[in-house]
Amino acid sequence: MPKKPAPRTDDAAKEGVAGSAGDTKSPAQKALEKLGLKRDIDLALHLPLRYEDETRIVQLTEVREGQQAQIEAVVTHQEVTFRPRRQLVVTVDDGSDTCTLRFFSFYGSQQKALAVGNRIRVRGEVKGGFLGRTMLHPSFRAAGGSLPTALTPIYPTVAGLPQPYLRKAVLSGLARSDLSDTFAPGDLEVLRHGIGHQPLWTLRDALSFLHHPTPDVSLDTLMDHSHPAWQRLKAEELLAQQISQLQSRRERAALKAPQLQAVEGGTLHARLLAALPFGLTNAQARVGAEIAKDMARPIPMHRLLQGDVGAGKTVVAALAAAICMDAGWQCALMAPTEILAEQHFRKLLGWLEPLGITTAWLTGTQKTKERRAMLALIESGEAQLVVGTHAIIQDKVKFKNLALAIIDEQHRFGVAQRLALRNKLQHDTMEPHMLMMTATPIPRTLAMSYYADLDVSTLDELPPGRTPIVTKVVNDHRRDEVVERIRGQIAEGRQVYWVCPLIEESEALDLTNATQTHADLAEALQGATRADGQPVLIGLLHSRMHVDDKKAVMGAFTAGLMSVLVSTTVIEVGVDVPNASLMVIEHAERFGLSQLHQLRGRVGRGAAASACVLLYSTGDAPRLGEAARERLRAMAETNDGFEIARRDLEIRGPGEFLGARQSGEAMLRFADLATDTALLEWARAEAPMLLDRYPHLAHKHVARWLGGKAEYLKA
Repeated sequence: MPKKPAPRTDDAAKEGVAGSAGDTKSPAQKALEKLGLKRDIDLALHLPLRYEDETRIVQLTEVREGQQAQIEAVVTHQEVTFRPRRQLVVTVDDGSDTCTLRFFSFYGSQQKALAVGNRIRVRGEVKGGFLGRTMLHPSFRAAGGSLPTALTPIYPTVAGLPQPYLRKAVLSGLARSDLSDTFAPGDLEVLRHGIGHQPLWTLRDALSFLHHPTPDVSLDTLMDHSHPAWQRLKAEELLAQQISQLQSRRERAALKAPQLQAVEGGTLHARLLAALPFGLTNAQARVGAEIAKDMARPIPMHRLLQGDVGAGKTVVAALAAAICMDAGWQCALMAPTEILAEQHFRKLLGWLEPLGITTAWLTGTQKTKERRAMLALIESGEAQLVVGTHAIIQDKVKFKNLALAIIDEQHRFGVAQRLALRNKLQHDTMEPHMLMMTATPIPRTLAMSYYADLDVSTLDELPPGRTPIVTKVVNDHRRDEVVERIRGQIAEGRQVYWVCPLIEESEALDLTNATQTHADLAEALQGATRADGQPVLIGLLHSRMHVDDKKAVMGAFTAGLMSVLVSTTVIEVGVDVPNASLMVIEHAERFGLSQLHQLRGRVGRGAAASACVLLYSTGDAPRLGEAARERLRAMAETNDGFEIARRDLEIRGPGEFLGARQSGEAMLRFADLATDTALLEWARAEAPMLLDRYPHLAHKHVARWLGGKAEYLKA
C-alpha cells in the first residue's frame, strides 16, 4: 500500500484553504468555492484530470517528437524577437542536443531566471521542425534538488486558481479530512477480498495514491478508472447514492396523501373505459392496476411510467385521473411544451368532456381574460382536471384540492418546478400523488441508481395496428431521391415530416435552416398534387413563431390539409398524426440517439407502412465521427426503445436520461454505470443493511459524499 500523505505544510496553512476560518476571502478562496470546494473532504475528492511525470530527467536525444519530457540543461542564448510577434526565445543545451524554448507571454523575472549560463530543469512537449527541437511555453525552474517520487497531479481549475495553490489546498484538505471507514464493520474483511474480483483499498490509501501516484503505475488504469484505488472511490460513491435514495423513499413513506379509492360500481373510471374507442393492451391494464393500488394508499405515490414511443401512456394517465376525480379531488397534468400540452388537452377533452368533466387549460401565452376565467375554475374546484405547461406551477394558480400531479417528459423539468407542483396541495400534512411519465425508456442500471427512489411501471407492449418503421441512413448527396420519395407518398394521400436542426444560418455550424429547406421543398414539389387532386401545401413550424401561427400550422397538418410539415424539433414529442408515413431528419448526425428515436416515433401511428430517412452530411470531413456513426447504426438496426436507451447510455452517459433531475449536479462523478454493475449491485444490497444496523455510519457516509446534493433526489 502507498504511504500516507505528508502532514499539512506551513505553506498550505498560510494559503487559507477551504475549511479554515478567516476574515475577507481571497480571490483564490473564492475560486475554490466556485469549483464547489468548500469543505476539506471536497478538496480531498477533487481528483486530477491527468498527471505529469517529473520523477525523471531524460536526454534530448532520447525524446521522440510530440513526447512530453523533462530535461536539465544550461541556457546558452536568450533574446527577445519581434517576428512574427513579440516573443522570448531561449536556447538550452543538455549535453546531448539543443532545444529552443519560446514564450509569447513573459515577465522580467522569467528573463532573469533564464539568463545565459543558468542551469534549469524544463518540462514540456518537444516538437521537431526545420530549425530543430522546440518547446512552446514549457514549465521550468532552477536545476538542483531531489526529484519528486510521485507523478505531479494536474487538477481541474478555474481562472485565478493556479495549479501550485490548488495542489497545496488539496494536500491540506486531504490531511485534515476524516477518512475513517463508514462501511459496516463486518464488511471490511469481505471488502479486502474484493467486490467484482477487485480488492478494495482503504479510502485514505486510495485518495493519497490518486493524488500522487507512483511513477511505476499504469497510466491507462488511472485514466480509465480501473485501478484498485478508483474501485474504492466508486464503491463509496455508489453506496452514498443508494443510501440517499433509500432515505428519500423512507421519508416519503412517512408522509400522508389523499386515499383515492376507485369507486365501486364504476362511475367515471368505468364509463371512461367503456367510452374509449379501443381496448387496453395487457400492459396498459397491468400498469393501470399498479397506479390504482398506489393511489389507494395513504402515502404519496412516486411512480415513473415509462413506455416506448406510441405505447399509450396518455390513456393510462387519463384512467388514473379518472380515479382521482371519482374520489372528488382535482388532477393536474403538466407538459414541457405548449404543443405537447395541447395534444394532451385535446385527447383528454375528447375522452372526458362527454362524461361531464370540466377541464381547464393553462399556458404562459394565454390572453388575460381567458387565463382569469381558468384560474377561477381551478380555485373553485369546478375544473376537475387542469392541463398545461409550467404555467400551472405559478403562484397565482390556486387549487381547491389537488390530489394527483402528472408530469409528462419529467426529465425536461427542473427540481424546483417539480417540487412547486407537489406543493400545490393546500394542506399542511399531505402531499399529492406524483405520476411522472417518460417516452425515453430507462436502462436497468440507471433505474437501479438514479431512479432507485421511484417505483417504475413499464409499458412494454405497443397497441395493435402499429406498423414497424423502416429506417434508412442516406447521404445528403442523395437528397433528390428523398424528394422523389416524398412526391410518391403525397400522391398516395400520405403526409410527411421534414425535421431540421436550426432555424437560422449559423457561422459555427454550416447547416441548412428550416426556412431555406421549406423554400427548397416548395420549389421541388411545385406542381405536385395530392391523391384527391388538390395542390400540395407545405407548412413551416419552429419555436420562434407566434403561438397562434403554430396552432394554425399544426391544426392544418393534423386535419390532413397540409401534406408536408418542415419543422425544428418542436414536434419531438406528443404530435399524433396517423396519416403521416414518412419522417426525414436532416443532419441526423447532429441529433442525440434518444431524440432521433422520439422523432421517428411521429410516424408509424396508422395502418400505412412507414419509413424514417436519416439524412446525414460529413461536411468537409472524409467520413462521420465514431459517435455519430454509432447513433445512426443503432437507429437503423432497431426500433426497440429499450435497446436504443441502452446504447444511448453507452454512447452519451446518463445525462440524456436524467435531464434536470439533479438540477445540473452530477450525482455520480466517478462510477460508470456501463462498467460498474458489480459495484452497483453491492451498494444496493449494502445500503439498507447499513441504514438499519449502523445509521450513524450511513448518515456520515452520505454527508461525506453528497453534502446538500441529496435534496435533489427528492423531486
